[in-house]
Amino acid sequence: MSDLIVILGPTASGKTQLGCKLAQFVQGEIISADSRQIYRGMDIGTGKDLEEFNINGVQIPHHLIDIRDPGYKYNIWEYQSDFIDAYNLIVEKEKVPILVGGSGLYIETALKGNTYTGIESNRDLRNELAAFSNAEIQELWAKIDPKLKDTLDNNTVPRAIRAIEIDQFIKENPNWKKPVYPKINYTIFGVDISRELRREKITRRLSERLNNGLVEEVENLVKNGLPFEALDYYGLEYKWVGQYLQKNINKKELFEGLNTAIHQFSKRQMTWFRRMEKQGYHIIWLDAEDEMDAKLNHILTTFSPI
Repeated sequence: MSDLIVILGPTASGKTQLGCKLAQFVQGEIISADSRQIYRGMDIGTGKDLEEFNINGVQIPHHLIDIRDPGYKYNIWEYQSDFIDAYNLIVEKEKVPILVGGSGLYIETALKGNTYTGIESNRDLRNELAAFSNAEIQELWAKIDPKLKDTLDNNTVPRAIRAIEIDQFIKENPNWKKPVYPKINYTIFGVDISRELRREKITRRLSERLNNGLVEEVENLVKNGLPFEALDYYGLEYKWVGQYLQKNINKKELFEGLNTAIHQFSKRQMTWFRRMEKQGYHIIWLDAEDEMDAKLNHILTTFSPI
């Protein structure tokens, strides 16, 4: 039996729409598993697709979207706590929690907890690493315990630094014990989209977003006090549009460079999901090209709620 449905997939796979349709059927509520959708005012670049949460005039309840202001450095350990709070709230209402997202790190944290929550930041180490280049940080990442790498990631410099920090702490404190995380029964469904269709949808969606407010969204963030140098933290779209607004690249270079970067990111997402399978997570894959009713029927006939 399960008490949580998980819907994961790479960017542009249609997982949000599927999650919302499913929530309508099972009296569910969505919990976002996205590292950027927690920020207010970052709608287009993070792909919140908020219109999909409204089905025939009925709003699908959702959690962990628009909970922090830009500029705040939200982290995985806060997400762990926020997820548990949202999950418990939904269960108390006797609704079905549905975790939807493309961040493998956030999904794994929600399902089994991040065992390194109790390890405090090492300010001295962080001050030392602040002078390191990205390449030097990645060299240090390459040297950490391989088993630790399987539970963390280096997609951003802050995450790589945190991994280095944890690795150093564990080596210096060999008697440290992992905290206990509440057991959650779950069923994972993945949206499997072909490489060709994924590339087509990513390119089309990027064009639509650039023509429908993405640049203006980033302009507003900067006008409201978010410095250009902080944009990299919030992901590819904000990084590349920031470069464009500073006139470091032209519109063509923006589209081509960002398009390539998103394709590469989607491949990394799939790599993470395949690695989850190797680690023992059972993912039931659904064909993205199947009709919505077929995908829903597959989920509804598989999922066994408490």
